[in-house]
Amino acid sequence: MAIRSIRTIGDEILTKECKPVKEMTEHTSELIEDMFDTMYEAGGVGLAAPQVGIRKQIVVIDVEDGNQYVLINPVILEMEGAQTGPEGCLSVPGKSGTVTRPEKVKVRALDREMKEFELEGEGFLARAICHECDHLHGHLYVELAEGPLEDVTEQEESGQED
Repeated sequence: MAIRSIRTIGDEILTKECKPVKEMTEHTSELIEDMFDTMYEAGGVGLAAPQVGIRKQIVVIDVEDGNQYVLINPVILEMEGAQTGPEGCLSVPGKSGTVTRPEKVKVRALDREMKEFELEGEGFLARAICHECDHLHGHLYVELAEGPLEDVTEQEESGQED
C-alpha cells in the first residue's frame, strides 16, 4: 500500500474530535492498510487516523502479541487498576513521558467487516488502546504526562505507543 505522512504535535487535526465511520468503503479499507504500513515503517505499535490527517474513528494496533487490531468507532466500556510507565508517540517524535493508564480495559468497536466486537486488553495492550482512543478525541499523551517529557534516542523510540 502506501506510507502516509505522520502529523506531529502542533498540527490542528490532532486536537479535533474524529467522526464515526458509517460504512466500510474501498477508500476506508485502503486507509487501514496504509495506517498499518505507516505504523510499521515508523516503528510504532499503534496509529490513529488523525495522525495521518484523517478525522475518522479508526485505530490500528500491533503490540507484537500475534494480532493486528483494527478498532473502528471504539468505545472504552470498562477500566480497571492502574499502571504507570513510559509512553511515547509518533506524533511527538523524540520524546517520552511517564503516564498512568488502566491496567485492564474493555473496548467495544467494529472490525474491518463493520461487525461489532469487544476486546479486553491488559498491560501494554490496555495502554495502547487508551492512548490510541485518546487521539480520536483530540488528546495527546503529553496532557497526561507526569513531569517533564524526556528526550529519547532513535533505538528507544521503537517501543512507542504510536
